[in-house]
Amino acid sequence: MNARLTNGPRAATIAAALFALSVPSIAAAQEEEDPYAHVSTSERPGGWIVTIGAGAQAYPKYPGADDLGIFPMPIVGFRRNGAPVPLEAPDEGFGFGLLGQDAPINIGPAINFQRRRRDEDVGAAVGEVGWTAELGGFIEAFLGENFRVRGELRQAISGHDGLVADLGADLFVRGDGDSVFSIGPRVRWADNDYMDAYYGVTPAVAAGTGLAAFDPGSGIHAVGATAGMRLGIGGGFAIHGYARYDRLMNDAADSPIVTGFGSRHQWGGGLGLSYSFRVGGRR
Repeated sequence: MNARLTNGPRAATIAAALFALSVPSIAAAQEEEDPYAHVSTSERPGGWIVTIGAGAQAYPKYPGADDLGIFPMPIVGFRRNGAPVPLEAPDEGFGFGLLGQDAPINIGPAINFQRRRRDEDVGAAVGEVGWTAELGGFIEAFLGENFRVRGELRQAISGHDGLVADLGADLFVRGDGDSVFSIGPRVRWADNDYMDAYYGVTPAVAAGTGLAAFDPGSGIHAVGATAGMRLGIGGGFAIHGYARYDRLMNDAADSPIVTGFGSRHQWGGGLGLSYSFRVGGRR
């Protein structure tokens, strides 16, 4: 309760006395209202842990390419304060689980991006493919505490205009602090639009390049594996790294674009640094 006192020596004396008497009760009330008064800010409950960072990564300039390009590797993450680092693979689409981080079975949106393919990247006028945004969703299930199966289905709204699907399984191993290691196999499928865009050779292109005309069909176009690492080094900092390999299969491997200018062996990897900090919650 607040009291309104008039000015003057007598009022000041009364105010001082009342303040002296109230200090113990105020302190006790604060202790009761804030049980975390003696806990460091980073350990208080509530709020979110935000992770931001960046690095560099190398991967084929286009699907089926032989040459690698160097590209930026953004690192972004969110989790509730007090929750462990989520178990995620480095090659999964950007998204979030609608049923919560701890759900054994989860679904949610998945977004992926593919840079454009230019004729100069290939070395021949095989047809350019524009920058691609793929929108879709995922479903995943944890078959045990550290083993996950995940599938993604995404439709391109630009670029190759195709429908793609990725199926993977990952084994996760948690280390000290916020460290996590993951590894697992991959199977990749695509429809005719995707296959035509990256691996097809039309009669017009064949006439201009000397390549054989080729009309690939939909199906599994690659199998491989991906490994990822998040190594906490203290102070909110972590080192992130990944390595992946895909081996082109079926019509993708038989495409004249791949056999003439590219490679069926698709390697990639990246390394970066992130910083995590808390937003919101008890201060």
